[in-house]
Amino acid sequence: MPRKKKEHIAPVSKAHGVIEGAGKVVEQQIVSTLEKNYMPYAMSVIMSRAIPEIDGFKPSHRKLLYTMYKMGLLTGGRTKSANIVGQTMRLNPHGDAAIYDTMVRLSRGYEALLHPYVDSKGNFGKFYSRDMAWAASRYTEAKLAAICSELFRDIDKNTVDFVDNYDSTMQEPTLLPATFPSVLVNANTGIAVGMASSVCSFNLKEVCETAAARIQHPNHDILSTLQAPDFPGGGQILYDRQQMEQIYRTGRGGIRVRSRYAYDASANCIDITQIPPSTTVEVIVEKVVDLVKQGKVKEISDIRDETGLAGLKITIDLKRGADPHKLMAKLFRLTTLEDTFSCNFNILVQGVPRVMGVGEILDEWTAFRIECVRRRTEFDLQKKMDKLHLLKGLEAILLDIDKAVSIVRKTEEEAEVVPNLMIGFGIDEAQAEYVAEIKLRHLNREYILKRTQDIAQLQSDIAELNAILDDPKKIRKIIIQELKEVAEKYGQPRRSILLYQDELADVAEELDEVPDYPVNLFFTRDGYFKKITPQSLRMSGEQKLKEGDEVTEHIEATNAADLLFFTDRCQVYKAKASDFDDTKASVLGDYVPAKLQMDEGESILQMLVTSDFGGYVLFFFENGKAAKVELSSYETKTNRKKLVNAYCDKSPLVSLLVLPEDAEVLMTSSQGRKLLVHTGVIQAKSTRNTQGVQVMTLRRNATLQSAKIYHEGDVETPDRYRKKIPAIGALPTVEEMEGEQLKLTE
Repeated sequence: MPRKKKEHIAPVSKAHGVIEGAGKVVEQQIVSTLEKNYMPYAMSVIMSRAIPEIDGFKPSHRKLLYTMYKMGLLTGGRTKSANIVGQTMRLNPHGDAAIYDTMVRLSRGYEALLHPYVDSKGNFGKFYSRDMAWAASRYTEAKLAAICSELFRDIDKNTVDFVDNYDSTMQEPTLLPATFPSVLVNANTGIAVGMASSVCSFNLKEVCETAAARIQHPNHDILSTLQAPDFPGGGQILYDRQQMEQIYRTGRGGIRVRSRYAYDASANCIDITQIPPSTTVEVIVEKVVDLVKQGKVKEISDIRDETGLAGLKITIDLKRGADPHKLMAKLFRLTTLEDTFSCNFNILVQGVPRVMGVGEILDEWTAFRIECVRRRTEFDLQKKMDKLHLLKGLEAILLDIDKAVSIVRKTEEEAEVVPNLMIGFGIDEAQAEYVAEIKLRHLNREYILKRTQDIAQLQSDIAELNAILDDPKKIRKIIIQELKEVAEKYGQPRRSILLYQDELADVAEELDEVPDYPVNLFFTRDGYFKKITPQSLRMSGEQKLKEGDEVTEHIEATNAADLLFFTDRCQVYKAKASDFDDTKASVLGDYVPAKLQMDEGESILQMLVTSDFGGYVLFFFENGKAAKVELSSYETKTNRKKLVNAYCDKSPLVSLLVLPEDAEVLMTSSQGRKLLVHTGVIQAKSTRNTQGVQVMTLRRNATLQSAKIYHEGDVETPDRYRKKIPAIGALPTVEEMEGEQLKLTE
C-alpha cells in the first residue's frame, strides 16, 4: 500500500486572529526545557522568597519593614495595617494577603519572635494556635518596634546598596544594616525548591556577647557564651552538649524541647503553660484525647484549652490517685508535649545559599557589618570634606568682605557673579556658589567668624575618620561597642531553661505501667505476628495463616518483652509486645512491615525476643565469618524504632542466632563439611556492623550453608568436628551419611 502523503496546511495570517503555527507539536529535549523554564523559577524562589539573607530577613520582610520606615512609623504613632499593606505593594507585587501574613508573623501580638519588629494593636492571632485566626487588616494597627532603629541605623549613609523596585518607580535596600546579628536572634524558616532553611532563635544578649568575643578572639569557645537556643514560647531544652556542638559546627541537627507544666493539688489538675515551637495547642489536645479513647492513657478525666488574655494554658484534670509526674512522663513520650526542633542554618550570602554553623554565620555577619561601617565612615568623611571645602572659601572672603560685596555690585549679569568671585578670591566654583548664596544679613564679620570656627573641628573629625578607614581594628572596635549598646538596651532574660541529663526524669514508661502477663508470640515467614494469651491459646483451634505461609517462630514471653525484627537490608526495627493487641489463633494477626512502617520491599529475616537485652547475637555469613555482637548494642535510651547498620553487609547472611550464654554451634558448608565451634572462642563486639572473624575456612566456590545451635545427638562423633578455628571442618563418616540417608527415607 503506498505511503500516504502528509497534507500541508497553509498557515493562517495573524490578521485573521490566529497565530501562525498554533497547535503544532514540537519535540524538545526534557533537559533543555527544565533549564529554560524550571531553573529560573527555582532560583527565583531561593533568591527572592524563601531563604533569609545575612541581615536575617527574607525579601518580603525587608520590603515591609522598609516601607514602614519610610512611612515614619519608627517614631510616629500606629496606623491601620491596611494602610501599611497598601504602601508595601509598591515594593511587593505578591498581593495584600501575603503582605499582611508577613506583618502578622513579625508582630508582637503573634508571639513568634523573641524580639518582634512590629508593635501591634488588635487581634494578631497566636503562633502556638492553629485555629486562632487574626483579624483583617482594616481592624488592626501597627508601627515599628523600638529595636528597628538598630536595623535602619545609618541606612541613609550609603551603608547598603539600593535597587529599583519591580516597576522602577522607587528604590529599596538589598539588605538592612542591622547593628546586631538579627539572623540568629529571631527564628526564620522557609521551603524553597530543592532546599529549605530553619534557623532557631537565640537570646539577643548572648548573641551580641558571642559576636563581640569572636571578633576579638577568632578561636572563642561559642558554647561558653551561647549555651543553647532561646525559643519565644519558652519551654525546656533537653541539653545535649554533643548534639549542640554538632549544630554549632555544621548548622544541622535537632534540639529536643519539652513543655513546662505545674501541678495544682487543690484542683488535682496539671496546667501546661509553655509548649515546643514545632507544635500547637490543638495538636496536643487532639492527641491526648485520642490516647484516652484508645485506652493508652487512663489517668485523665478531662482536658481543655484555657488559653486567654493571660497567655497559653492547657488544663488536664486527673483521676483520683493519679501521679501527675508519671503521667507527664508518659505524655512527653507519646505526644508533641516534647518535640524536636530541626535546625538547618541555610542562609544566602552574596546570592549563594550556604549551610553554615553558628561561628561561620557570625563571621559572615561581621564581614557584612565591617563593610557597612566602612561605607558609613566614607560617607561621613566625604560630607565633612565637602563642608570643610566650602568653609575654606568662606574663610577667604573674611579678609575683605567689602571686596566681595563690591564684586557682586559691579557685576552686570547674574551669571557672571560666581566667575568674578572665583577670580577675585582665588576660590573654585563650589566655594564661590556657596559664598554667593549667603544672605545679605549674614554679610557681617560675626557670622563669618562663627562659621569658620568649625574648620578646626572638621579637620579633627576628618583626621579621625581617615584613621578609622586606615585601621581595621578601629572598625571592629566600633562594631563591638555597638553590640554592647544593643545588648544593654534591648537584652532580655532567657525564656527557655536548660535541663541537663542528670536533672531529667526517666521518660520511659515504668514496667508497672505496662500490664505484664504471660503471652505466646507467633511469627510467620511472610511477616505476620500474633500475641496470644495462654488461656486463649488453649481454647483455640488451628492457627489461621495466609495461603502458603507458615509459623517460623513460637516463643513464650511476657507482655513487657522487647521485640527486634532483623531485615534483609541490614536494619533492625524495635517494638514491644505491648504495642500489639492480644489476638486469637483464628485471625491472621498484624502485618509487621506495615505496622512498623518498613521500607518498600524490605523483608524480615528473624524476630528476636528479649526482656533485658542480655546475651549475644551471632551472625554467620556465606564467606565463613561469624560476628558476635552484644545484644545490649541494640538497646537505646531514646526509644528509637529503627536502627541502621544492624549487621555487616559485606557477605550474605546465612544464620542469626540468639544466645543467652555461650554454647556450641554446628556449621555446615555447601561441600558437606561440618565444624563444631564453641562460641566462647569468638570475641564479642559492641559494634553492630562488625565483619566478625573467620571461623570456617572454605575451599574454592564453597559457601557456608547453615549454622545452628548444637544439641546432643546431632552428630555421632562430635569430637571429629571440633577444631581450632579457623578450620575447614570435616566430612561426615560413611556411617553418619548412611544414618542421614535412612532418616531421609523414613
